[in-house]
Amino acid sequence: MWFLFIFGDNVEDRLGHLPYLVFYCLCGVIASLAHWYMYPESPVPTVGASGAIAGVMGAYYVLYPRSMVLTLVPLYFYITFLVLPAPIFLGLWFLFQLVQGTASVSDLSAGGVAWWAHIGGFVAGGAVGLVLRATGWGRKKVVRYRPGTERIGWIRAR
Repeated sequence: MWFLFIFGDNVEDRLGHLPYLVFYCLCGVIASLAHWYMYPESPVPTVGASGAIAGVMGAYYVLYPRSMVLTLVPLYFYITFLVLPAPIFLGLWFLFQLVQGTASVSDLSAGGVAWWAHIGGFVAGGAVGLVLRATGWGRKKVVRYRPGTERIGWIRAR
């Protein structure tokens, strides 16, 4: 849910309300198909919106390559915040999904997370983002920064 809160509003601003809804649903369907393709014999139902949210993240990855993300970094008992470029944050997230998805293919009993739905949704969203960027379709992107987030750096929690 937090990922949709962080990345979804910018993609929706770029697409508009109704096209965003269509895009979101399309990413969810493609994510479900990716999961079904990897696990065609699975008796476990797939319920959730994580694949569609991953699609929004994929579109954000392509549409906003220079944006920064404020990230919570727990280091044992010390909690701090780090401002990272969004492509690095999302690239690490995608890599984690890919590693987990590849590891779970051989073990069908490892349920709970539809890793391949996340991967399929992210790739679908990234593909739509590439089309949007190439054609220039959609509203112009809004460029606003929070003070102090223009570069990578540590932020102290108070």
